[in-house]
Amino acid sequence: MRKSFDQQLTLGVTPISQVKIPVNPRDHMANLLAALQYIFVNPKWNQEIFDLLNKKIQGSKKKTGRPGMSLWEIFVLAQIRLCMNIGYDELHNLSNYHSLLRGVMGVQKSDFSEGKQYSYQNIYDNIGLLEDELLQEINLIIVKVGHEVFKKKSADMSLKVDSFVVETKTKFPTDYGILWDSIRKSLKIIEKLGFPKWRKSKSWKKELKSLMRSVGMISSRGGRNKTERLKKSVEAYLKKTLKLKLKIEESLKLLSAKTESSKLLKSLEYFHSMLLKHMDLLERRILKEEIILHEEKIVSIFQPFVEMINKGKRNVEIGKKVSITTEENNLILDWRICKKESDSEIIVPTIEKLKLRYKLKRLSVDKGYSSKSNKEKLSPYLEELIMPKKGKLNKKEKAEESRAFFIKYRKKHNAIESNINELEHRGLDKCPDRTEKNFVRYVGLSCIAYNLHKIGQKMLKNILKRRKKMLKPKQSA
Repeated sequence: MRKSFDQQLTLGVTPISQVKIPVNPRDHMANLLAALQYIFVNPKWNQEIFDLLNKKIQGSKKKTGRPGMSLWEIFVLAQIRLCMNIGYDELHNLSNYHSLLRGVMGVQKSDFSEGKQYSYQNIYDNIGLLEDELLQEINLIIVKVGHEVFKKKSADMSLKVDSFVVETKTKFPTDYGILWDSIRKSLKIIEKLGFPKWRKSKSWKKELKSLMRSVGMISSRGGRNKTERLKKSVEAYLKKTLKLKLKIEESLKLLSAKTESSKLLKSLEYFHSMLLKHMDLLERRILKEEIILHEEKIVSIFQPFVEMINKGKRNVEIGKKVSITTEENNLILDWRICKKESDSEIIVPTIEKLKLRYKLKRLSVDKGYSSKSNKEKLSPYLEELIMPKKGKLNKKEKAEESRAFFIKYRKKHNAIESNINELEHRGLDKCPDRTEKNFVRYVGLSCIAYNLHKIGQKMLKNILKRRKKMLKPKQSA
């Protein structure tokens, strides 16, 4: 049984509306908590947020059983993790001992008793309930809150779109390295399954790791007859791996016959398939001297969804490209995780999605989004389109890009770079979460945490301005 929030039923707890947030716009947690408190205290936004959380998390579940973490606690903890760019261990510590955070969560005791305590696993499991579809809908409400705080006068939207790479914790891929990963994971699963004919699994690991390191050392260094030495080393590595492959296949046949399909068996089959694939790639690349197409390569067997993205001749990032759309108050209206798509391919679907929600007036992008077809498709939706052309300009294009408004908003577009930089401080520098589903959630939570931080910062700045105005001495008549 999970409730939206049950503070009114608990005696001796400080009400959320009475929690005093320090007025310091440079304090990231204070900014976030000020925005969260504003949403909770305002009945309109409170109702909209809780209706969404109830619908998506509770759904048709029975209202019986043990009381779980309230929806408000889940939402606050998820935003704190991304706003402060911290891991679950530090979040666990803050949830139990940070009085200001516990106050906004509604669990801070007004006396000297300990109050509600959270376990690490409880926090981890509950944050996992928030999904991308829910986060997209919550963000629409957060943007409305932002427009109320920023006192946006016009319904017209002036958009900026840009993309950047969110990296993952993935080591640089090599075929011999990924082959070794497939070997060690296969052996680890076989050990867990407790198969009797694998008493020498440690010996297999030691020998194959030594052969893999030998290949890596020759490959990364120079010296005489490097090609011949590398081929000999790879031959020895593949010869030993082939023996292991045959032994794994024997075990797989026996296991499939004896036991039903299980997670461990499926994992073993997956890592065995990766072992076969990278044996083939290594043989073709080194021994047969073939050029391996990029489509055949796998960046990571643990995170197959990640990509290698070139950012220049030598700068390669491993992760996923994320496109963000901001408006004039620098709030993020929308985010999109690109699936091997270029900037020019994503801009039209992004604007078509946003035109259903907002009244669009202006759009600015950089040259990466530019194409003749994009310009033709986007022009009917917008009053002004700032899309610099790639390459050489003709007279008409030169005149168009020399106009005052074009130059003005092309310069203003650069503000999105600072928004991206701040997003990276809200957790999107590198995603520590595994699996594609967790990656997508991480990106969504980061964008919402960024918006809440912006809203809270504006609120605290407004409070400071009012205080200064009140302290300012009145001029005598």
